[in-house]
Amino acid sequence: MRVSLSVRSVVAVVKDQVSCDLGGEAAILSLNNGVYYGLDAVGARIWTLLHKPISVSEIRDTLLNEYEVEPGRCESDLLALLKNLAAQALIEIKDESTS
Repeated sequence: MRVSLSVRSVVAVVKDQVSCDLGGEAAILSLNNGVYYGLDAVGARIWTLLHKPISVSEIRDTLLNEYEVEPGRCESDLLALLKNLAAQALIEIKDESTS
């Protein structure tokens, strides 16, 4: 069953990956496909937040408190990144009602 992503979704990193900080950026290795992924500083901050199950709205609110960004842009960019991470099987998405 495919779960759609919304601000009410709960997201977290999958266990089949390893990651590390590289000077404020993140390097992620998928153990499923052996591919490395990189995230810039903001992406690395989001990745850090994903290490425990967290709602998308909580991530958005954290970013809005830490960075100077328009709320609409923050939310749309966050959702796009999370969708990309999910497509690469680096995070799991749970609907709020199933968390």
